[in-house]
Amino acid sequence: MSLTSLLRWEAGPIGVSVRPRVAVAVLALVVTGFAGLIASVSLGTYAIPVGDVLGAVLGFGDGAADLIVHELRLPRALTALLVGAAFGLAGAVYQAVTRNSLASPDLIGIAAGSGAGAVAAILIGGVTSAGAGTFGAVPFGALAGALLTSAAIYLLAYRDGTITGYRFVLVGLAANGALIALTRWLLARADIDQASRAMVWLTGSLNGRGYEHVQWSGIALAVLMPLTLALARPYQLLQYDDDTARSLGIPLKHSRIALLVLATCLTALATSAAGPIAFIALGAPQIARRLAGTAGIPLMISALTGAVLLVLADLAARLVLAPTELPVGVLTGAVGAPYLLLLLARANRAGKGG
Repeated sequence: MSLTSLLRWEAGPIGVSVRPRVAVAVLALVVTGFAGLIASVSLGTYAIPVGDVLGAVLGFGDGAADLIVHELRLPRALTALLVGAAFGLAGAVYQAVTRNSLASPDLIGIAAGSGAGAVAAILIGGVTSAGAGTFGAVPFGALAGALLTSAAIYLLAYRDGTITGYRFVLVGLAANGALIALTRWLLARADIDQASRAMVWLTGSLNGRGYEHVQWSGIALAVLMPLTLALARPYQLLQYDDDTARSLGIPLKHSRIALLVLATCLTALATSAAGPIAFIALGAPQIARRLAGTAGIPLMISALTGAVLLVLADLAARLVLAPTELPVGVLTGAVGAPYLLLLLARANRAGKGG
């Protein structure tokens, strides 16, 4: 059987077709994600055998293993999976709708706007970034900042009845710089304790994440992911040019705005739980497209790729300089910098700015 032929399952009037390569990619990502989750819970300064990890998860662990698994590592690893999936899905929508591989929320100001809103909530509201009973204010600050930023970028990039990916990215880069300056100004006006809490959050870290983060991220993702998948048809058609998409019968403007609003909410969800983490939203969609071998960016595989990337990055950040632990945002930023240079070089060779 060729990897390009279609597999089809039918149950009465309902049938599903999938390419074998896509099915293999999904299976490989699920297995890698599960293995990364187990490794993230098992490995560390105090190593726990895999059997004891599974026993603790199933409620049969001893005291020490049970405490480490449930209080420290399992909620952190689950948060990494959920946040990575949200970043991957958001990056896929932004890059597909704008038809520009540089249109990632961590580059065009959406994550920076979310971060500025969350920092304002931390500083003005006096809440902690680690979720000690007052975590609820951070997501709403992040969501407000992300939505305001996304609306401003869209309106500034909108011209002659449409937006282009190149203009959207340029306006986003300018917004990103302005919002970083705003965040620094907020930090400069804060007292040292508030600024320290906000700075830890701004580096992008999963340290100290608990089940309240898993619960919040899981509920938000359970709402936002189905809504995004429900718009799969306009999502696929928007990857063509405007005339083609319009001729195929989709309401271009409304579909684009709906998808961007959902992607903005996904970015706010991820940023509020772990801080602005670079590279995941930028790299996951392009890696997913190559894994699936599709012309367009696949939504679900992008989400799975983002989840796998972040859980493995967090594991590496804990182990690479052990016993010193790096914030995961530092590691992803170090990996993302050369990847961004590669994208820019390719865009320069293509002569279309991405």
